[in-house]
Amino acid sequence: MIDTTAHNRLPDDRLIVAMDVPNALAGLELAEQLGDAVSFYKIGLGMLTGGGLALANELKSEHGKRIFLDMKLFDIGATVESAVRGLAQFDLDFLTVHGDPHVVRAAQEGCGGSGMKILAVTILTSLDRADLDAGLMKAGDVADLVVERAGRAFDAGADGVIASPQEAAAIRALAEAEGKLIVTPGVRPAGSAADDQKRIATPEFAISQGADHIVVGRPVWQVESPADAARAIVAELP
Repeated sequence: MIDTTAHNRLPDDRLIVAMDVPNALAGLELAEQLGDAVSFYKIGLGMLTGGGLALANELKSEHGKRIFLDMKLFDIGATVESAVRGLAQFDLDFLTVHGDPHVVRAAQEGCGGSGMKILAVTILTSLDRADLDAGLMKAGDVADLVVERAGRAFDAGADGVIASPQEAAAIRALAEAEGKLIVTPGVRPAGSAADDQKRIATPEFAISQGADHIVVGRPVWQVESPADAARAIVAELP
């Protein structure tokens, strides 16, 4: 059972811990270690075949955690709408789709007023200009493309976007961004390894640039005391 009595103060849900562990059992073990230090978890595609949806349901329904399902859906509109409709029944908080306008519109149709927020992926934080060139993507500065994609996603009905901390301020400045969420992966506490991320920043910087939530994975769960690591990150937030 997850301990929620160790500390009296409520956890700061601006911190979302990425549960990039092999399976649901490992996820539950991590949640037990984190206890009340964390109230919001991201469960991604890598966990899908390891019981990720079951873990999301258990953390949500039995332990009162908020859940960000990071599926980055991309397909024809009808398929996206159907997939999102199926996921909406689980009472999750956030779901990612790729930021192409037809995908965003289909995802909102699939939500059907469920309350699940659709977050659009702009450009993955593990990619740089060379990666975009290799994929035959539009020429231009990565940051400018991220902001352009964010604006189009908002126009299509996205509740928020996923973007790196470096682009958060420019996205927040968009007129279309009023009342929208910005969630930033690629966040690393000072002194942490970059791992596979190429556009990274500290938690304090990300929030100061207009992010509503930061996503942190390995710097939390790859240390001796995940709960202490989570609390240290929250202590950095402005």
